[in-house]
Amino acid sequence: MKFVLLWTDLALWLMAAACVGYALRVRALAHLRTTWSRVLRDPVAASAGVVLALCLLVTLVDSLHLRRALPTAPGEAAVYDTRTLSLLDLLLERQLDMREISYSMPLGTHGFNRESVIDARGEVHRDYPRLKFGGAHLSDPAAQWAGDVAARAGLGLAAGLAVAALLVALTAAALARQHGGWRHALADLAADRSFYPLRAILITLTVALLLAGPVIALMPHYHVFGTDRTGNDVLVQALKSLRTAFVIGALSTLATLPLALLLGVLAGYYKGWVDEAIQYLYTTLSSVPNVLLIAACVLMVQVFFDKNPELFETAAERSDVKMLMLCLILGLTGWAGLCRLVRAETLKLRELDYVQAATAFGVGDLRIMGRHILPNVMHLVLITVVLSFSELILYEAVLTYVGVGVDPVMNSFGSMINLARAEMSADPIVWWSFAAAFGFMVSLVLAANLFADGVRDAFDPKARSTRPRVFVRRRAAEHA
Repeated sequence: MKFVLLWTDLALWLMAAACVGYALRVRALAHLRTTWSRVLRDPVAASAGVVLALCLLVTLVDSLHLRRALPTAPGEAAVYDTRTLSLLDLLLERQLDMREISYSMPLGTHGFNRESVIDARGEVHRDYPRLKFGGAHLSDPAAQWAGDVAARAGLGLAAGLAVAALLVALTAAALARQHGGWRHALADLAADRSFYPLRAILITLTVALLLAGPVIALMPHYHVFGTDRTGNDVLVQALKSLRTAFVIGALSTLATLPLALLLGVLAGYYKGWVDEAIQYLYTTLSSVPNVLLIAACVLMVQVFFDKNPELFETAAERSDVKMLMLCLILGLTGWAGLCRLVRAETLKLRELDYVQAATAFGVGDLRIMGRHILPNVMHLVLITVVLSFSELILYEAVLTYVGVGVDPVMNSFGSMINLARAEMSADPIVWWSFAAAFGFMVSLVLAANLFADGVRDAFDPKARSTRPRVFVRRRAAEHA
């Protein structure tokens, strides 16, 4: 095995390390700890955070890449496969190898299109062919399919329910000392009498386990979400599209921060001609249609890649760099909105007493902006970053749909929806590829939006709408 570090892998793991570092900083600072406690005490935001954490886990597993060593004679130098695989690919290796000829319905045992098949008597006729992998263990699919699917799904449900019960038991054990024993801890969990909304979190995890259990039980023997035109498993494509969505949403958002923060603070602090020049710059940028500007930049990058194929050793590296460039282009063309917000907040902050006092004492402009202005606009930055995450996921789907998004060989929700255009107009309709992309994307975007609402309520005093939990606090204090 040869480990391969792609540019987006490096960016994602650095972001994960930064999040861990920020969590340690939050733990050390009382005011940040109090603010984030408001977010976590919101049941909706906490449940959405669990969904985002599960999607992030899939993303990180899909961000460890390697290439397999090919067999060589003794004494020869190691030779590696040209295919770059991720750890998620290895976990789903059986599903990747279960490639059919063409379309098949979810949990199907036969192909979706009629083909010329030879029966037992040697006669040729048109019929739906048996799938090579889906339901191949059934000798008589017509009679055995329903019972086999029900049995495997039931086993998966039981396993998911058992894991959920174990999580509840462990949570109750952790709360037993504070709540006066197991029985009281379980009663408090059921009645949502805990400082944090543990009931909502456990319900979210239980639903996820009850959905994942049957899918995991059925995956080795069926295509749970069917196959696409080339016979590839749709569920695998949807899972791998989560990484693309996270890369686009996170990296594009972070790429907007340097310009937006720098120009916004400078415009609001210095005012005058500096403010007018920066306003003219982002007003001009906002007047250009984003799709046309992004399409032009992406096409220029594509032309450069086509003329210099020797820069990339594998197709995966080429696709990865193209996606990274797309993130940078989205960031460099989308900083105007955040810049306006930072400028407006800086205009207000520079007139406050502590900034005026620092100026009167002769403190330099850079020190004032770094110590007094920048920390006090970060709540706006955090809120905007979380809100922009879901918008950019949808934006990637639109760009890929019109042909200027990620590389066609890379899985993404936009490419799945783009390929589903012809499928949805077929007769009969091939609906499952579009439905899988739509379901996964809506779940991710909805979770991001709900979590963003919780962050906005906690960090923005004007929009704060946290619900008081007086009874919860009293019960927590009684058992402390």
